[in-house]
Amino acid sequence: QDVAIPTLPPTSLTSATNDHLAPATTGPLPSAPRDIVATLVSTRFIRLTWRTPASDPQGDNLTYSIFYTKEGINRERVENTSRAGETQVMIQNLMPETVYVFRVVAQNKHGPGESSVPLKVATQPEVQLPGPAPNIRAYATSPTSVTVTWETPLSGNGEIQNYKLYYVEKGQDTEQDVDVGGLSHTINGLKKYTEYSFRVVAYNKHGPGVSTHDVVVRTLSDVPSAPPQNLTLEVRNSKSIMLHWQPPPAGTHSGQIIGYKIRYRKVSRKSDVTESIGGTQLFQLIEGLERGTEYSFRVAALTVNGTGPATDWVSSETFESDLDETRVPEVPSSLHVRPLVTSIVVSWTPPENQNIMVRGYAIGYGIGSPHAQTIKVDYKQRYYTIENLDPSSHYVITLKAFNNVGEGIPLYESAVTRPHSDTSEVDLFVINAPYTPVPDPSPMMPPVGVQASILSHDTIRITWADNSLPKNQKITDARYYTVRWKTNIPANTKYKTANATTLSYLVTGLKPNTLYEFSVMVTKGRRSSTWSMTAHGTTFELVPTSPPKDVTVVSKEGKPRTIIVNWQPPSEANGKITGYIIYYSTDVNAEIHDWVIEPVVGNRLTHQIQELTLDTPYYFKIQARNSKGMGPMSEAVQFRTPKAESSDKMPNDQASGSAGKGSRPVDTGPEYKPPLGGSNSPHGSPTSALDSNMLLVIIVSVGVITIVIVVIVAVFCTRRTTSHQKKKRAACKSVNGSHKYKGNSKDVKPPDLWIHHERLELKPIDKSPDPNPIMTDTPIPRNSQDITPVDNSMDSNIHQRRNSYRGHESEDSMSTLAGRRGMRPKMMMPFDSQPPQ
Repeated sequence: QDVAIPTLPPTSLTSATNDHLAPATTGPLPSAPRDIVATLVSTRFIRLTWRTPASDPQGDNLTYSIFYTKEGINRERVENTSRAGETQVMIQNLMPETVYVFRVVAQNKHGPGESSVPLKVATQPEVQLPGPAPNIRAYATSPTSVTVTWETPLSGNGEIQNYKLYYVEKGQDTEQDVDVGGLSHTINGLKKYTEYSFRVVAYNKHGPGVSTHDVVVRTLSDVPSAPPQNLTLEVRNSKSIMLHWQPPPAGTHSGQIIGYKIRYRKVSRKSDVTESIGGTQLFQLIEGLERGTEYSFRVAALTVNGTGPATDWVSSETFESDLDETRVPEVPSSLHVRPLVTSIVVSWTPPENQNIMVRGYAIGYGIGSPHAQTIKVDYKQRYYTIENLDPSSHYVITLKAFNNVGEGIPLYESAVTRPHSDTSEVDLFVINAPYTPVPDPSPMMPPVGVQASILSHDTIRITWADNSLPKNQKITDARYYTVRWKTNIPANTKYKTANATTLSYLVTGLKPNTLYEFSVMVTKGRRSSTWSMTAHGTTFELVPTSPPKDVTVVSKEGKPRTIIVNWQPPSEANGKITGYIIYYSTDVNAEIHDWVIEPVVGNRLTHQIQELTLDTPYYFKIQARNSKGMGPMSEAVQFRTPKAESSDKMPNDQASGSAGKGSRPVDTGPEYKPPLGGSNSPHGSPTSALDSNMLLVIIVSVGVITIVIVVIVAVFCTRRTTSHQKKKRAACKSVNGSHKYKGNSKDVKPPDLWIHHERLELKPIDKSPDPNPIMTDTPIPRNSQDITPVDNSMDSNIHQRRNSYRGHESEDSMSTLAGRRGMRPKMMMPFDSQPPQ
């Protein structure tokens, strides 16, 4: 806390002279510090700041002494800065509302310099605010007013100028206030029989003081300000009518309701009969009425203060004669069944003879026999759902009306439940409960025109109309609507519901890109409608909010430089996945824009990456995309490529000699780059490679006939190869132009199909094929084309087969010579040479 300056000055006090410090050495001394300012002034402390002396503008090695004293006193106190170069100081332990004089002296290694111009600063006066007002009390003076009283605060300097009285209804947040000049005040216009909280704050010239504690008081009760709601009549027999109602709306009770007053009279006469009902029961049976007579009824609520307003008159007529219960009911007039997969909806109409008492209905059912199970329902019931049945089963159903005498004549029906796989129809009429009584006395009409308007990825607005309202669709009574919604994914999702008092409702918290169904019902008192027709809406898509799952990397068998990446779609795709991007790098900590990317179009869940470096750890990440954008990346998955090439690989210099020996086609490895053009390749064109192989065959052959045959074959193959070379150039360009962003173009390798294709065509025709040909990873389906000799339709067949591989060029699948022998050649097909476009 701040303390006053001690009476006796401490040793740091000196006389106000300039020779209080002796210079340490000889040399230039600092000039006076500049621009001394009091940047913070309080009641008991002041902060001073200044600029360095002009003679030593850096001032990094200067220390400062601040001399200060009360105005009019010739003794100074000194305060030194704590470290060299510091140009501010906090002077503490000052007196409130006092003028002080400050000056600052800079000191270097030679000693203290010139003093600054003195600065006068006055500390702030100490303020004392009022304390809390004692003895605050509040008491209700009427159902709508409260008087609050208090006393003058005991602490605080200065005269109390006024008081502020704050009050708020219990349970509300907004506090109201009123200015008061005296020590009491009456607040009017409050709600009846409602709790309020009050507090008082005193003000003096310095501002508001300390608040009192809160006091709570309830306004006085009064008679209810509104009538009961939803009065309905039910004629029981020729001498009694049952009344049902609901309490007045909340906020209009004006006290605790202790009972209800019922007034009724014959419509033909105006004399009233009154019955008072104690307690809070919401029904009453009025007995002793006359037969065939119309009566009017109304109900009012009671508090200790008296009777509130009554409902409008509601009329109903007693029966001419009581229903007959000396015999059993007749047979129900109709019975309908509607089978579903595991349930059957049963509906019916009552017996035609309405003069015989019906107290309920008995429903019997079972597989092949109606006597396995029996259910009894109320006489007001008109439909029932039999649950937990077996699919694809034949059930027999019986319906009988009963009263106290016994059961009437049964009505029979049979139905076969649907098979388990039949989900073509959803019956929303019976989805909620096995027992849904028809509202009584007359059902409400269900809402119509239900519409679902999609607003965002998680919000849908439901609107509807109510035919039981006036044309302006204005709601003037206490009816409310229940909205329910669900999605069928997963199939066992339960309904969610919400209530609304207007003709629309905003459903939030939905899943993106999900189909929902909605229906609405209306309730007024005890009366409810059935569910409306359903409306459907699919929320908008959202970017994926989870990464692809289960990312795995495996090496491709026989190709150590090729890996296969597999994954599963993200759990929260939030839309249709339109593709993936695979990121890979040898440095897991590299910036993501430095990783190599491989796009995957569509919803494929596997991808091959070729031409990787042997014995190298790679890291892989995947992200999914939909129409809204990219989702998050998966965690990095590490995979180290194998250490060496497979044993069945051959060096490049053996390729020419091995091609005709029935061996597996040789993968040329990373050094070989097939030509994109023709003769500019160091390896020559495909034709030149073919000619060299032809020369080998000519030397081995021994006979003029053999030489002639080989020359003819060479010419034939040269023409075919020349035409295919053009196609192959286009395929290579397509690969180079595809979006495999592997660093730069020198890393992109076109398919190595050319060299193997030529070796296949030059396979000796007198050598039987390998009995166990090694197939590629993507074998061509065997069909009649594979064993049919080549004819003029060969090109069209090959074209069809090429198209079946989604744009991956397979060239001619078999050579002319091999085709004539009825055997398909071995071949290497670069199936993943480019992603599907």
